[in-house]
Amino acid sequence: MNRRNFIKQGVLASASIGLGANAIFGSASCVGANDRIVLAIVGVGGRGMGCIINCCKINENVVVKTVCDVNRTKLANAVNSIEKELGYRPGHTENMKEIFDDKDVDAVWVSTPEHWHSLAAIWACQAGKDVYVEKNPTINIFEGRKLVEAAKKYNRIVQVGFQNRSAPYGFSARDYIRSGKLGKIVTVKCYNMLGGGKWDEAPETPVPAWLDWDKWLGPAPMRPFSPSIVDENSRGGWLSYWAYSGGGLADDASHVMDLCRLVIGDPPHPKSVYGWGGNHIFGGTRETPEFQSIVYDFGEFTLSCDNACATNYMTKTPGDIRMDKTRFPNWRNNSTRTEIYGTEGLMYLGRHGGGWQVLGPNNEIVAEDGGVFPDREHQLNFIECLRTRKTPNGEVEECHRSATLVHLGNIAYRVGNKQLLFDPQTEKFTNSEPANVLARGSYRKGYVIPEKV
Repeated sequence: MNRRNFIKQGVLASASIGLGANAIFGSASCVGANDRIVLAIVGVGGRGMGCIINCCKINENVVVKTVCDVNRTKLANAVNSIEKELGYRPGHTENMKEIFDDKDVDAVWVSTPEHWHSLAAIWACQAGKDVYVEKNPTINIFEGRKLVEAAKKYNRIVQVGFQNRSAPYGFSARDYIRSGKLGKIVTVKCYNMLGGGKWDEAPETPVPAWLDWDKWLGPAPMRPFSPSIVDENSRGGWLSYWAYSGGGLADDASHVMDLCRLVIGDPPHPKSVYGWGGNHIFGGTRETPEFQSIVYDFGEFTLSCDNACATNYMTKTPGDIRMDKTRFPNWRNNSTRTEIYGTEGLMYLGRHGGGWQVLGPNNEIVAEDGGVFPDREHQLNFIECLRTRKTPNGEVEECHRSATLVHLGNIAYRVGNKQLLFDPQTEKFTNSEPANVLARGSYRKGYVIPEKV
């Protein structure tokens, strides 16, 4: 055993008492504003750990009892991070079902790769746990509907990590459009124009000692391990594979389109989608496309999304502007903006901060509202809803509709860059059975999402 693994196993062994630490964490209860909320987290990468630690810091009487991951290095780091930031050592496990069986745990934070999001969230609902599940909440349309059904059947709070749904500037933008001052919506354009380069899968290797590969794959098909998919310390390259994600469209672009839907009044599903894309720029071996251009038909207007990992001259809203309500991005080269064209003006809208501005004739700014990255508001809303049982801002039904935009665009690309007709009531395509197969998805034995949840 090398020194790093020896230290790692020692850290985990010393933290393992947490699963039964009733004296520290008390019994589960979400019944009053002063009752302790006990959380557990599944998937302890940088994003998930940053969110759950901050959630505990900004909310009173909220603790993390257990951390779970199949990456043993990240698991050890998570134990240490919580001790450093929150002052106690949580329990640990590599088996999420131990968390679901723990009666002390009130809510589960799901921040795994995307292919695990729905199944872990459904299992948590079935176990009587409330859930915070990161975006994109699903990797196909079927499992999104099943997650909605599970939340309703088991009367669970499910907050999706579309943080912009808690952004005050999103609400003010929605109010401005509702007032009629922008006029009638003509068309909407969403952008996720990021940088990138050529991507090729690294050769297969034996499964490393720090990873339980079978559990990491979970619902996805079994295949040999590649270091291109999972990294010991960082995010890894799983966004390049259909089995584990919806690519860049499911990553940053999902936030852009979800905020857009909120601001324009959360329209129902579109009635058709045209999607084009491909790997024509760098010519690597990634499965998810380097560029996509998608158009959704909402009846009285269209919504489009351009998604790229090849435009290195475009920039996200800088961090200092994201956290400053008095400043706005340079919209022309802002990579994650939305443009809402009305008959009376054009609204520019930022993602994760940046606020909004409306241009009228002669490029005049006729209205604006600044805004900051709303992680804090979303985490406060989640804990409030656990205690009050109110519907959370990231309500699962609307977030499923936003996630469906991702799936529609990807499916249109995957069946050959076609226009697909979609029935909003049945959530099925009416002109392509291959598209319906992709919308349904498939699951490995032992990790199946059933028709009846």
